[in-house]
Amino acid sequence: MSIIHKDIAAIREDYCKYKLDENEVLSNPIEQFQRWFDEARHAEVLEPNAMVLATIGDDGFPSSRVVLLKDIKPAGFSFFTNYHSKKGQAMAKQKKVSLLLFWPELQRQVRIEGWAEKLPSEDSDEYFASRPRGSRIGAVASPQSQVISDRKMLETRVDELTAEYADNVTIERPAFWGGYLVSPLRMEFWQGRSNRLHDRIEYVFRQGDWIIQRLAP
Repeated sequence: MSIIHKDIAAIREDYCKYKLDENEVLSNPIEQFQRWFDEARHAEVLEPNAMVLATIGDDGFPSSRVVLLKDIKPAGFSFFTNYHSKKGQAMAKQKKVSLLLFWPELQRQVRIEGWAEKLPSEDSDEYFASRPRGSRIGAVASPQSQVISDRKMLETRVDELTAEYADNVTIERPAFWGGYLVSPLRMEFWQGRSNRLHDRIEYVFRQGDWIIQRLAP
């Protein structure tokens, strides 16, 4: 028989800060996202660009992890990673992914479902060059998602690369590292409301246009 931990079950918060009306949202969900993202930054949300990326593995199980949103484009949302990582391998075989952003300070979340495609190499080059030097060395050093013997092995590799890349040596983007663009087919904007009667406004892309509809909480 399962036991309900009442101290956990009792954790709750009544959401009452804002509301969301389907008659007031923008007609394009990416523009609506930009509006909410700007409000999250203005509200000083901690890491407003942190988002959960879910991919589908060969075994059919979803796999989730937090990545950082790096750009909002008219076509979608971009992030960067190691192409050989678990998520990179998953997206190479199954391009359907989902993204989730949660901004508790505003009692909001956004769910995004769409297709992931690699960004053009020049976009990845530009972003890689903008990263701190230590982050670039770390990207080259780490065989992301692979089993390693211990942390010392990784630290030794970083030391070797630090010595190899003197201050005047350019660290080129490795071929196994770059960006992805998630082009949405469905987006849901969730605004917490009192008594769990939350506002949920969904955009669905059909026949070249965005359909806006309200979902029950």
